[in-house]
Amino acid sequence: MNIERRRILVKFSVVIPLYNKEPHVKRALKSVISQTIQDFEIVVVNDGSTDKSADIVKSFSDARIRLINQKNAGVSAARNRGINETKSELIAFLDADDEWMPDYLETILRLREKYPEAGLYATSLKTEFIDNVLIDKDEKLRELIPDEGLILNYFKVNLKDISHKDIFYTSSVTVPKKIFLEIGGFQTGFWWGEDIDMWGRIALKYSVAYSSKVCAIYYQNVVNSAAYRKKPVKGHPLLKTGEEALKLGKVPHYMKKDLEEYMKFVEMCTAKHNVEAGDRNLAFNLLTRNDFNLAYKKILLNTILSTILENNFPAVSQSVCQFVFKK
Repeated sequence: MNIERRRILVKFSVVIPLYNKEPHVKRALKSVISQTIQDFEIVVVNDGSTDKSADIVKSFSDARIRLINQKNAGVSAARNRGINETKSELIAFLDADDEWMPDYLETILRLREKYPEAGLYATSLKTEFIDNVLIDKDEKLRELIPDEGLILNYFKVNLKDISHKDIFYTSSVTVPKKIFLEIGGFQTGFWWGEDIDMWGRIALKYSVAYSSKVCAIYYQNVVNSAAYRKKPVKGHPLLKTGEEALKLGKVPHYMKKDLEEYMKFVEMCTAKHNVEAGDRNLAFNLLTRNDFNLAYKKILLNTILSTILENNFPAVSQSVCQFVFKK
């Protein structure tokens, strides 16, 4: 390695996609700058923001921050652009409305040193609503999740019931750049589930190194949050990924059943989202399938009934909710 290359390499490249996050992006940047490990660069990809988000980024005098502007193309395109611009072998993702605890990068580096064979490194996180996303997991699933170690079957861990929460989100994930060179970037054209698809593609080939230490905060009650976007989607990209892997025999035998069940869960989540966005077609289709989990059907039926009440009898819906929560 020559001297020039040694000079520009950094331990971490932090990729932040940015689209109209004026009230929040300063918080995200400050949380990176406050890390206990300071060997990093920050690549902010401004995906056609129409507010003053980019100006806030420019107000930081830190030379490690780079702002890249592009026409609006979606979060996947922004992340892929950021990946291509990075100088590190470890790429950490942070959404512009989330933040890290000061020891996030330190925790990831420890995982990297202990488990160099992993294809993804992640930590637990908290939201505005609960202190730790592990809080509602049943005991059998908790046994599959190490305090700090390798998750060998991502799909088994992520099989969920109605109260089960993801053990990590994009803002608590770091991926080696060589992994993207091998499996490709985030699928563009999707705003629903593009990150889950990426983690699934990685998990089909590699183990996941995980720390249950809370090192990030995931905010949903923010402007332009995808969590509250009420727009039907045609499908989830993970379904195509899973179907192709199964067809080509690329799924290890021990995780095949879990992947198939996880795909059904993803279908249910997609149908539930569409019902809430006003489209019940996918839900009705799943309700007629004999191979579909009865618990998932109950969730869909409950969602359909609750949206009918809310849309047609809002006063009744509010009274029912008040009664349920009082109970």
